[in-house]
Amino acid sequence: MEVSIKCSSASRKIKLVVTWMYYRFPLSRLVYQTHGNHENHGNHVFDVFDTIPLIPLQPLLRAHPSQLRSHQPPVAQIHTHTATQSRHTHTLTQPCVVSIGKLWSRSVKLAFNILHKLGSKQEPMVRPGDRVALVFPNNDPVAFMVAFYGCLLAEVVPVPIEVPLTRKDAGSQQIGFLLGSCGVTVALTSDACHKGLPKSATGEIPQFRGWPKLLWFVTESKHLSKPPRDWFPHIKDANSDTAYIEYKTCKDGSVLGVTVMRIALLTHCQALTQSCGYTEAETIVNVLDFKKDVGLWHGILTSVMNMMHVISVPYSLMKVNPLSWIQKVYHFKAKVACVKSRDMHWALVAHREQKDISLSSLRMLLVADGSNPWSISSCDAFLNVFQSKGLRSEVICPCASSPEALTVAIRRPVEDSSQPPGRGVLSMQGLSYSVVRVDTEERLSVLTVQDVGTVMPGALVCVVKPDGVPLLCKTDEIGELCVCSVATGTSYYGLTGMTKNTFEVFPVASGGGLVSEYAFVRTGLLGFVGPGGLVFISGKMDGLIVVSGRRHNADDIIATALAVEPMKFIYRGRIAVFSVTVLHDERIVVVAEQRPDSTEEDSFQWMSRVLQAIDSIHGVGVFCLGLVPANTLPKTPLGGLHLSETKQLYLEGGLHPCNVLMCPHTCVTNLPKPRQKQPEIGPASVMVGNLVSGKRIAMASGRDLGQTDDNDQFLFLSEVLQWRSQTTPEHILYTLLSSRGAVSSSLTCLQLHKRAERVAALLLERGGLQEGDHIALVYPPGIDLIAAFYGCLYAGCVPITVRPPHPQNISTTLPTVKMIVEVSRSACVMTTAVICKLLRSKEAVATVDIRNWPPVLDTDDLPKKKSPALYKPCNPDALAYLDFSVSTTGMLAGVQISHNAVGAFCRSVKLQCELYPSREVAICLDPYCGLGFVLWCLCSVYSGHQSILIPPVELESNPALWLLAVSQLRVRDTFCSYSVMELCTKGLGLQTEALKARGLDLSRVRACVVVAEERPRMSLTHSFSKLFKDLGLHPRSVSTAFGCRVNLAICLQVRLLCACGTSGPDPTTVYVDMRALRHDRVRLVERGSPHSLPLMESGKILPGVRIIIANPETKGPLGDSHLGEIWVHSAHNGSGYYSGNGEEVLQSDHFTSRLSFGDTSTVWARTGYLGFLRRTELTDASGERHDALYVVGALEEAMELRGMRYHPIDIETSVIRTHQSIMECAVFPWTNLLVVVVELEGSEQEALDLVPMVTKAVLEEHYLIVGVVVVTDIGVIPINSRGEKQRMHLRDGFLQDQLDPIYVAYNM
Repeated sequence: MEVSIKCSSASRKIKLVVTWMYYRFPLSRLVYQTHGNHENHGNHVFDVFDTIPLIPLQPLLRAHPSQLRSHQPPVAQIHTHTATQSRHTHTLTQPCVVSIGKLWSRSVKLAFNILHKLGSKQEPMVRPGDRVALVFPNNDPVAFMVAFYGCLLAEVVPVPIEVPLTRKDAGSQQIGFLLGSCGVTVALTSDACHKGLPKSATGEIPQFRGWPKLLWFVTESKHLSKPPRDWFPHIKDANSDTAYIEYKTCKDGSVLGVTVMRIALLTHCQALTQSCGYTEAETIVNVLDFKKDVGLWHGILTSVMNMMHVISVPYSLMKVNPLSWIQKVYHFKAKVACVKSRDMHWALVAHREQKDISLSSLRMLLVADGSNPWSISSCDAFLNVFQSKGLRSEVICPCASSPEALTVAIRRPVEDSSQPPGRGVLSMQGLSYSVVRVDTEERLSVLTVQDVGTVMPGALVCVVKPDGVPLLCKTDEIGELCVCSVATGTSYYGLTGMTKNTFEVFPVASGGGLVSEYAFVRTGLLGFVGPGGLVFISGKMDGLIVVSGRRHNADDIIATALAVEPMKFIYRGRIAVFSVTVLHDERIVVVAEQRPDSTEEDSFQWMSRVLQAIDSIHGVGVFCLGLVPANTLPKTPLGGLHLSETKQLYLEGGLHPCNVLMCPHTCVTNLPKPRQKQPEIGPASVMVGNLVSGKRIAMASGRDLGQTDDNDQFLFLSEVLQWRSQTTPEHILYTLLSSRGAVSSSLTCLQLHKRAERVAALLLERGGLQEGDHIALVYPPGIDLIAAFYGCLYAGCVPITVRPPHPQNISTTLPTVKMIVEVSRSACVMTTAVICKLLRSKEAVATVDIRNWPPVLDTDDLPKKKSPALYKPCNPDALAYLDFSVSTTGMLAGVQISHNAVGAFCRSVKLQCELYPSREVAICLDPYCGLGFVLWCLCSVYSGHQSILIPPVELESNPALWLLAVSQLRVRDTFCSYSVMELCTKGLGLQTEALKARGLDLSRVRACVVVAEERPRMSLTHSFSKLFKDLGLHPRSVSTAFGCRVNLAICLQVRLLCACGTSGPDPTTVYVDMRALRHDRVRLVERGSPHSLPLMESGKILPGVRIIIANPETKGPLGDSHLGEIWVHSAHNGSGYYSGNGEEVLQSDHFTSRLSFGDTSTVWARTGYLGFLRRTELTDASGERHDALYVVGALEEAMELRGMRYHPIDIETSVIRTHQSIMECAVFPWTNLLVVVVELEGSEQEALDLVPMVTKAVLEEHYLIVGVVVVTDIGVIPINSRGEKQRMHLRDGFLQDQLDPIYVAYNM
């Protein structure tokens, strides 16, 4: 209901009533309006310009107040004038105008409907005191104003929030949590906003993520019921009831609700009126968000109290026409304008397009973010340009505010321009220590701040220490401002603890007494009080970054970054600065949106200059500087950056930057000191020290080898084959499976013997070879390779198994074949007809010189007759074959294996695995070197068991081949490599149900042994066991084996399951301290301890094998608490490295080393692997305690960085865990720098996300700074047939620029 009271000089009684109601509550002003034909704008509360207003508004604004109505004109397409609005075409809407009377009537109508039309009479949905959400866009302040005052009249608490445009808006979930904690069930919105909300298929508004279930209520009058004539809202006195709740987004992205009481709202409006000198009928232009903060206080509340004419310019219009607010000031002769620094900056950019403007009518230009340190530059630049347009310097009035304390201070508008505003030139270094130190403007490392005026009327301000007890700061110290006033927030809704720490602060003086008996409120603003009581703000608590004890403000760093050629490479308002915790300290991260026309070279130059500027001015290094494409960072509804969401994207690796520059070397200064190499203690002293401390020498041995079987009487394997061909001629030794799982070929004892004889005849007749000649066997995995091997033994030649070249990759694989043939000095090459043809192909000829090849014999056409006489070696120590392999460091070497070693080897494996002629063993290994060759070619002949051969290459087309063969043939023992196990885990992960339907049953498997020359891969074996557990695979059946060049099998764990359990102890797992391991110390810790590294036993020591742990430098024995090199003494050790020239090659003492102290008579072979021994509480079959060997890594691959020993696998494991897109990883050193190569599984735009995540992970887990991060496609990291990474080959490719990377990041 509108009540018109005609004010006259004779009606003193009415004046008293008006004055009394004015001080009760500002809502009372809605009841009254002046009566008469006054040509002023005081009767219009709000004018809204959705877009550019081109219709003359003066006649409308001068209309009689009683005739004012809301206008909704149609939308029209208008072309703007080239001189003022460039060439763009926009959709324009005429302004919406509301009067005091219309605002009152609509608010009353809404209040009635809120209380009486929601729910039922018995159970209303909203009662006085309940919270209601206000969801209105920034271009509809009239509807918001009606809803806000309607809630106040209904005595419900409005909670203004932003409009959720999608279900995944930045920060929307946290807003939902606030609504849920406030118990909000009703959301008020406009008709247009309601139509624009996302809808489900049924037309209903879906429940946003994290939001409570809401009833959406449209506030337009056409949707509301008219209240009865006798209904009138109850206007209470300004008391301590909650008037409204303003949301606040914290640094971590959480959203809090600040409650403001009615008495605080009224007192704050009165204080603003007094400070700003507001009078009735003044015109104010508001560019700020009217839903919160300064825009709400001035544009919604104080303007109604003073019956001012407010013109709102929404953000959507500012994006189209940055000069729109200046045009409104000029057109309406506005006295006050509320803006931000951003608005002044935009106006500076576009001012050349507008000539006929004047700002002489302004008496106050309120800068809402005047507390921001960079606002002074915007104010100065704006004044410098628009001073010629009538703008006066005394008009600019910055203010400081916060959601908790409302307006803290404001510079008052003055008429006297002779008094300059307060300024301070402060040292940045002093500010970082929270100290005020005046400096000169000539220096770069200074911060110029402007005053934000004096404190609000009726308020008391003090400066306290930001951390700990709120002690008063000294006059030259920076601290947090605290306010004691009625006009402040009251609490964080529902958060008692946080409320007490923020709204109930009692500052303590230096003497220990309280400053006041009344509580103060923390403002979240950092600053000091200068001369004359002027308040200076240097930053905000939310923007505070503490690095190494020094305080830096994010806004200062942004200002420094923008000062480096601003507007050229990045967008001014699209830069974020935040900190992340790396290695127990905060690190600065700068993220900015790059302009699309910037080149990569120019961007990196700009980034380098920014890093130098921040380092020189602020004295702090930047951990990461990233540039992202335009319009990709998460935004707030008003266009600003959503800082917490940006930080979260950075931490999750979802920023997708286009340029990244990491600087860990300059900013990470708290790394542990590098280890200093101390003079080595003598080995004798080490032994004595171990004895004194009660630590035993790390030494262990397997059980003794005995000769109990018939074949043990033979010294040579060729004799065993002849004996078996006579005693069990029809016994099948080998069965080869095809890719479909069918038997492609098989060999009995007699068949193998006869084929070997024919091969020997071929060598002697066609090859013209003599005893001791070397023969290269270039065969695919199969029966032919086995026959050719024994044919060489029958002919007295020395076989060398060589992997054939790949038909699709001849240029890469053929040189390795040629190298082995040349290094081994092979007199002949034996192969199949298919490979023979491949070696003579055009691609092969183009790759290597075929004229230098030795004679190539095709064994597909063997002679009919057998060899006249079989060769029998005269010396068991004679060379049986050469084992050529490429190590993980890329070193090609051949190890000489004697006949004696072959026999001892086979006997040891037979005893360990309990192999007998009645057993069947499935082998899925490459048969070219190491234990894989021994199991494929030698053990079946010696032990008599049947070997089911499955070429690993066949699994590429049929990943289930190996497991299906094991299941269908009911095999109980099987051997594989890590590459085979990984292929099955990845390829069959989603097919377990289908395999189960096909009848795959692994319950009969008692031993599944993984053969490798590396540390056991616990995660892979556990994943394999877990994946196939439902198919019957017993977890205890998966075990490991370990061998190396000097001894092809040192440990081999076979868990022989039986009815009573197992015949041997299960492999043990220990957790060691990774930090101690870097210092070659072994310290056991509990599972889950920080820096713990799980290590699994590498297998049970083979019979006839002795192991000792020795210092690789001093060659002295070590205790079981030390990490050292594994030395082995065994009858099946290799005889030495082969040199075709007869010279000593590589390390001459690898096979003939002796301890420098202790047992100096025993000859040991050095494995080149680091490990340690631990005596466990378990017992073996003989009742003795079990000694467990733990392999840590290869000595050649261990990296000496910062004086400590690092193993690549540990760093690679950390890197792979950082991001789901990292498929594989490899690390290697390069000139004292750590290089990390990662394979990216995903789009290339994710490549640069990996750089900061990899750098951070390695820093925190290993205390190492990554020098280079290389992101490549899948398949770049070379892996050998055993599944081991060829890191040195990768290093060579990196140095020769052959990796073709997606991105290479050189960390500065």
